[in-house]
Amino acid sequence: MGRIKTVLTKRVTNELMEKHSQDFKKDFNENKKQVSKFASFPSKKLRNIIAGYVTRKKQKESD
Repeated sequence: MGRIKTVLTKRVTNELMEKHSQDFKKDFNENKKQVSKFASFPSKKLRNIIAGYVTRKKQKESD
């Protein structure tokens, strides 16, 4: 079983995906850089959670 994502994580990820979907890839490290470029977060942990969720959504998009 996975961890449950918070409403903040889902909301921010969906907003970023709507605006910048073409800039994100299936690679987590690339998405970390892109998330940092498009939004600023108070912690690295939150940035990494959002980048991971973006990566997961992009992988599911391709399937």
